Order: sequence, then C-alpha cells, then structure tokens
Amino acid sequence: MKTDISRGENFEISPRFRTMIEERITRLERDAAFDEAQVEHLQDDEHIHRQLRLVAVEKAEALRMRLFLDRAITRLGAEA
Repeated sequence: MKTDISRGENFEISPRFRTMIEERITRLERDAAFDEAQVEHLQDDEHIHRQLRLVAVEKAEALRMRLFLDRAITRLGAEA
C-alpha cells in the first residue's frame, strides 16, 4: 500500500489503532536490529545481501508507519 504523504492531509484514528501501529513500529525496529546483528554470522554473500534487504524493508516500513502517525490525529475519548 502506497500513501502520498506530501498532500498534507490529516485524518483521525482511534487511540486503539494508534497503539497497534506504535507496537508494530516497535516490533519492526527491534526485528531490524536483530536481523542486522545476524549479518556478522553469515558466510554466503547472497544470504548477506538478502538479510540486508530484509533489514532495509523493516526500517522503511517502520518509517512509513511513523510518517503515517505524524499525519494522524488521535480521536479523544475511550473506546470499547
């Protein structure tokens, strides 16, 4: 899913959805750090290349989600 973040449009999300996205960002960044640390244990050049691509994708997705949250307004009030 591609989003055009240059439009400057804000939108409203629920507190629960924001929490879910924040948790996903945390997992992606943690996984990226772990996967990057594994590169030093790899021998095969192709495996290293794939591992580094995985890390790049994880970091890019975390950044995309952060940018999404930057544009989002969290709805006030409790949710059921």
